[in-house]
Amino acid sequence: MKRTWQGTLGAIGLVLISASALAQAPAQVGTQVPGYFRLALGDYEVTALFDGYNDLSPKLLQGMSQSQIRALLARRSIETPGVQTAFNAFVVNTGKQLVLIDTGAGQCIGPTAGQLPANLQAAGYKPEQVDTILITHLHLDHVCGLVDGQQQPVFANATVYAAKAEADYWLDPQALAKAPEAAKGFFKVAQDSTAPYVAAGRFKTFIPGQSPLPGVVEAQLEAGHTPGSTTYRFTSQGQSILFMGDLVHNLAVQFLHPEVSIGFDVDSRQAINSRNQVFGAAAASKTWVTAAHLPFPGIGHITAQGKHFEWVPVEYGPYKRAANVPLIE
Repeated sequence: MKRTWQGTLGAIGLVLISASALAQAPAQVGTQVPGYFRLALGDYEVTALFDGYNDLSPKLLQGMSQSQIRALLARRSIETPGVQTAFNAFVVNTGKQLVLIDTGAGQCIGPTAGQLPANLQAAGYKPEQVDTILITHLHLDHVCGLVDGQQQPVFANATVYAAKAEADYWLDPQALAKAPEAAKGFFKVAQDSTAPYVAAGRFKTFIPGQSPLPGVVEAQLEAGHTPGSTTYRFTSQGQSILFMGDLVHNLAVQFLHPEVSIGFDVDSRQAINSRNQVFGAAAASKTWVTAAHLPFPGIGHITAQGKHFEWVPVEYGPYKRAANVPLIE
């Protein structure tokens, strides 16, 4: 069969068109991976959940000059006016309970927050499966996620626990009436977010020395950031993890200089003392720790360097390490 020159040119054109089409990249995806990270802790399963983020002004940090603070931020290539601050929450699956520590900022800070329910489901859990919620403190970026935009409970079957000192401070109607005008909104958010659980008899408090889940979690009052700020420790098979809430807000500054407080602290001196005590104990015990506002997933270890500390973030890897990992020498 004889090929004409027109046919040959046509074939060449089709090849060129096909090659051109193949050379074009596919459309950009434009989304991030689901915001969860899994860690095995003995017989427990710990899942970090990303609720979103906000930018905080370095001017909120107190105890150092702004030039010193900016120099510390620059060491981490942070030159922006604000510092990105994560909203992290955490789930502990004990095999018997599904425990959520804090609930994120929810609809209170948008549009950069409120991702916790979607990331919880991406991680394999449903909100109605959560049976216990432990609140480190009642600031809006820890309790707004308790309810949706219609003030209905997101976690239909959960009982919420907070320290009595924290509940007495934020949830007393008289406290709202006496609060400075600029602070009234924070009290109202705490009251509105917990109201459906209070009405259903599913909001409970505990005092120092008590545990919201005896035999499962140890609660320790670490006041300062708020009057009832609480840390929670879970232990399984000799391994522990400490959920320390808002003892630290800024990675670049407050580990090297734990004496730096933040403007949200109710009692800055007490907050500094709590931070030093918890950091020191965590460094000495080499336990896992989590923080609500460190870069996601907010899980790692703390090491001590004299009066200074260092954050060592968890490395991404398999859910459970293999028993016999080959050593390359």
